[in-house]
Amino acid sequence: MSLTLEHIVAALTRVPRDTLSLSPEGLRDSAVLVPLVDRPAEAGGLQVLLTRRANHLRHHAGQIAFPGGAREHADPDLATTAIRETYEEVGVPHSKIRLLGAMPGYQTVTGFIMHPYVAAVTPDYQMNIDRNEVDEAFEIPLAHLLSPGNRQLKHRHLDGVRREFYVIPYRQRVVWGATARVLVDLAGLLDFYD
Repeated sequence: MSLTLEHIVAALTRVPRDTLSLSPEGLRDSAVLVPLVDRPAEAGGLQVLLTRRANHLRHHAGQIAFPGGAREHADPDLATTAIRETYEEVGVPHSKIRLLGAMPGYQTVTGFIMHPYVAAVTPDYQMNIDRNEVDEAFEIPLAHLLSPGNRQLKHRHLDGVRREFYVIPYRQRVVWGATARVLVDLAGLLDFYD
């Protein structure tokens, strides 16, 4: 299956609106952008722009993640949060981003509900990485990240609770946790199979 932005938009229109609400009491809202870059087929096709969080951060240091963060009071909505955070972390301005749709939120172990927004990013974007938040940013082919043959389901005990999570290796990098969960759910929306 050759993925296109049109496939993504069609899949996102099937997400029930009632799964896109704000966080319940006691949890904070955050938003991430799932930035898709439409490269030519010979360059790998659709790519996902990901970051590796700075090693000195208190939460999720060194992990591969989507650009994003906590909602600020000045943000009129969570889509604005995702776009603002993308600009702050990797320097991609709003003018290079076109929102395609939203996915259901995920509760994280750090007390947030993470709301993913899928977007197209123009291939001519320029990065300006904020080294206080991000050590590096890079692209990985979307088809690789969505392929069921490339993911593994692992588990770990945290505070006496068994937690399952997906791991998606790509070359020397490993995408896991909430980031991998969003990608697995996106694959489900797209009915993506090898």
